[in-house]
Amino acid sequence: MDEVTMVEFRRDTEKILDRVARGERLLLTRRGKPVLRLEPLQREFADVDPFYSLADLAVEEMPLDNATIDRLVYGE
Repeated sequence: MDEVTMVEFRRDTEKILDRVARGERLLLTRRGKPVLRLEPLQREFADVDPFYSLADLAVEEMPLDNATIDRLVYGE
């Protein structure tokens, strides 16, 4: 897995995100220490996660409030 520093990420965010979108997994480091892993979303995961359908549910006339979002995402 390739490493990307915070400086590189700030400088080349769009290029780095393009790499991830093409399927690469990258390790983001700060001061030489791993901080997080950047990886593409698995399409099947996005299809079942209610978070990704929120934009489809919101309409301009009736925006989603926090309680509605919680109910949709957490089933409460």
